[in-house]
Amino acid sequence: MRTPSGPPAEPPEELTAARAYEGVWRFTAPALEPSVPQARHAVRDLLARQCVPAAGEIMDALLLIVSELVTNAVQHAALLSPEITVEITVGADWIRAAVEDDHPYRPKALEADEGDVGGRGLWLVKMLTAEAGGKCDVEHTASGGKAVWAELPLAPQAGGPTSPPPAR
Repeated sequence: MRTPSGPPAEPPEELTAARAYEGVWRFTAPALEPSVPQARHAVRDLLARQCVPAAGEIMDALLLIVSELVTNAVQHAALLSPEITVEITVGADWIRAAVEDDHPYRPKALEADEGDVGGRGLWLVKMLTAEAGGKCDVEHTASGGKAVWAELPLAPQAGGPTSPPPAR
């Protein structure tokens, strides 16, 4: 059996090099209502600066998810967690937003009654994530608190609710 001469073939660059937009970014904010739009704008600006190639509807869903997760932490964890942490992680074809606080309670997505003004935040996060073909969960942190996160694909999933209807 004969072996080819010369150095071994290198794998294609797209398989070995991280894309310029991939990475992990964290910032903290006070657990106060003004942090909600500030966090949303900070995430929007970060993703634009990094040239993250997220589809428009994915970006819209992600920013709404960030708003809902920060709102939830501000409204329900501020007593035990005067500061929250927002973490954005971008992979080759996905993006994850997580909000951490020091409150140990693990929230559940509940459907609110029709007349309720609030109470739909985590349910909305769950629905937006599922519609995009992503996943979400709550994890305990080493500090005894929690991280609530949602992970979305950068592009809408084929055949999912965000895809256009087939032509007739």
